[in-house]
Amino acid sequence: MTARSVAMSVVLDVHEDDVFANLALPSRLQQARPSTADAAFATELTYGTLRWQGQYDAVIEALASRPITQIDPEPLAALRIGMHQIARMRVADHAAVHETVELMQGQASGRRGFVNALLRKTAKLGFTTILDDLIAERSGDDALALQHSHPLWILQSLRRSLAAEGAEAELESLLIADNDPPAVHLAALPGLTTRSKLGGTHTASPVGAALDSGDPASHPLVRAQQARVQDSGSQLAALALVRAQAVAKGERWLDMCAGPGGKAALLAATARQAGATLIANEVQPHRAKLVERAIAQFETEVTVQDGRDFADEPDAFDRILVDAPCTGIGALRRRPESRWRKRPSDVAQLADLQHELLDAALTAVKPGGIVAYVTCSPHLAETSGVVQKAIRQHSVEVLDTPSVITQLSPGIELGGRDGAVQLWPHRHETDAMFVQLLRRTE
Repeated sequence: MTARSVAMSVVLDVHEDDVFANLALPSRLQQARPSTADAAFATELTYGTLRWQGQYDAVIEALASRPITQIDPEPLAALRIGMHQIARMRVADHAAVHETVELMQGQASGRRGFVNALLRKTAKLGFTTILDDLIAERSGDDALALQHSHPLWILQSLRRSLAAEGAEAELESLLIADNDPPAVHLAALPGLTTRSKLGGTHTASPVGAALDSGDPASHPLVRAQQARVQDSGSQLAALALVRAQAVAKGERWLDMCAGPGGKAALLAATARQAGATLIANEVQPHRAKLVERAIAQFETEVTVQDGRDFADEPDAFDRILVDAPCTGIGALRRRPESRWRKRPSDVAQLADLQHELLDAALTAVKPGGIVAYVTCSPHLAETSGVVQKAIRQHSVEVLDTPSVITQLSPGIELGGRDGAVQLWPHRHETDAMFVQLLRRTE
């Protein structure tokens, strides 16, 4: 498989079979065994195509005079990766067109001709010229959404979230950051290694570092299972649960939604140091296996059940992490395809689930115990909306989460969120993690 065929196969899989690019691409690269340069080319072509798909689809529709939904999957995938080479990669136009059309070998001649004609027209007119004309036809958020390749509903939800802390003016900076490929972050597992041994540059997390380059899987501390690949925002969210109040020996902790296991590993290492016990739970069996692998070196029980069922275990835990399933629109840098996969209708359903999980946690935690409610979405309905509903229904104290995060990361600049913390890619170089600490009072 060539670098381009690897990229095309992943782009097809993402859109036809709902696979995750960060899982499909490494598998395809392992099969293809390309050179380092070709692997880098395939990676940029895959993620770049998915990231800027909104622009490419707009140009394709304009040139084809028909909606995307009326174009077959194979030519559509070829057009998207061809557009990315023409628009944003150091590939000569004629090579981008020729090599992309070559991917259509074995397809009907009409399909090959269609791809060839549209890519040649794009190269002749100039991608930027076509795009600028399309943006000029729009106004307000519609134009901004196309300019930064975000679905309109996500852009507007990000605007509202920023406005909630008086930072609406930062919207365009956030959209730009969403399209910047993120650095790889590592977490040093407490008791096993330290941040200073990770190399790279320090991140907002006290145990985190960002790699300058290289394959994180080959990092000696990752191979030795003393460090994990994990966004520093996720690291701060997990550590906030521990830092919220002093840990007493013998405490029982629960990671209610533990898959795939990054936060569980950090909590398990910290629990072992502190003399606490962690239970890691995951509702999906295949993700539970990922958790088992992530924490195999620790004496940590992994359970497979619906997190809402912990409501049947009142007063059972001293600390509970609820890293709730969410739209994931705070992690668009790392999962660019998720922006096109989610729909506004997903939010209400997820918010109901998030509330039920938080409700169960506030029942399962002991009086005086701490619950950390965490999402990788800044959407107000998935964050403050869920928390406020729980506060109305339970006897809880809203803890000063910004103070806890500031202890972990001195000098970090946090916006005002009524006792909660909202991290941002453009401001903190993390995923847009939301963290709210609650203490059950009775």
